[in-house]
Amino acid sequence: MISGKARLAGVIGWPIGHSRSPRLHAYWLDRYGIDGAYIPLKVPPDRLAYVLRALAYAGFKGVNVTVPHKEAALTLMDEVSPEARRIGAVNTIVFDDRERMIGSNTDGYGFIENIRSGHPSWTATSGPAVVLGSGGAARAVCAALLAQGSPEIRLINRTPERAMTVAGDLGGPIQVIPWAERFFVLNDCSLLVNTTTLGMQGGLPLDLDLSRLPVSALVTDIVYTPLETELLRTARARGNPVMDGLGMLLHQARPGFSLWFGVEPEVTPALRDWVLGTG
Repeated sequence: MISGKARLAGVIGWPIGHSRSPRLHAYWLDRYGIDGAYIPLKVPPDRLAYVLRALAYAGFKGVNVTVPHKEAALTLMDEVSPEARRIGAVNTIVFDDRERMIGSNTDGYGFIENIRSGHPSWTATSGPAVVLGSGGAARAVCAALLAQGSPEIRLINRTPERAMTVAGDLGGPIQVIPWAERFFVLNDCSLLVNTTTLGMQGGLPLDLDLSRLPVSALVTDIVYTPLETELLRTARARGNPVMDGLGMLLHQARPGFSLWFGVEPEVTPALRDWVLGTG
C-alpha cells in the first residue's frame, strides 16, 4: 500500500517490459517498509524530453534510464556527473526540489562493486584487463577500470573504428586490438570482461579460446541471460575465478534507490533469488 505522500521513481525505456528493475526496486521497497513505488515507463525516443520534464514537475524523485535513451538523456540534463560526462551516457536521474534534472552513470560503480562482492581481494592494478565490446557498457567498464588504476586496457571489438572512438574519448592506457587477434592478448591479463551480447541466450556464441589465459585471471560477463554463459562455464572448468553479470545490475541500482528513497539498500542472496524469480 502507498499513500498520497509516497515517494515515486521509475525506469524509462523503449521497450520496457523486459526490465528487471521494477522487480528489484519493489523488493527493496517492501524490505525496508518504504511508502513509495517504482514504475516502468514505456517512452518512445521522440517523447523523452517531454516525459522527463513532466515527471520532474509531477513530483517524481527520479528515474533510471535504459536502452535506447542513455545517450540522449545526457543532453537533456541540467547537471551531469563527471562519470556520466566521461562515459557519454546517463542511467540515473534525480529531480531536485527545484525540478532540475541531475544525471549520473552508475554502471561502472555496479561493475566494480559486483566484482568486489565476490572477490574482495581483486584489484584493478594487478595487471592488464581485456575488454570485449565498445558499446555503452564497455565505456562504463573501461572508465571504471581506469579510475581504479588499471595499468592497461586491451579493448577488442568486431568494428575497430568504434573501439578507437571509445579509446579516444576516454583517454588513458587503452590499446585497441583487432578482433582477429583476440586469442593472442590474453597471456598476461588479470581480468577478462565480455560486454558484448555474444553468448546471450538466443544469440550468437562468443568464439574465444581461453588456452592462453592465466588461470589466476578473473573472468566476468555482463550478460545474465543465461546466468552462467558459455564463457563463464569454460573459465570455471579450467579453474579461473568467475563473476556473472547479475550483480552488476543489482549494485548499479543502489545509488539511485538511496537518493530517491533515503535508504542505502543491500545486495543479498535473497535479492538475487527474487530478481531471478527463484525466491
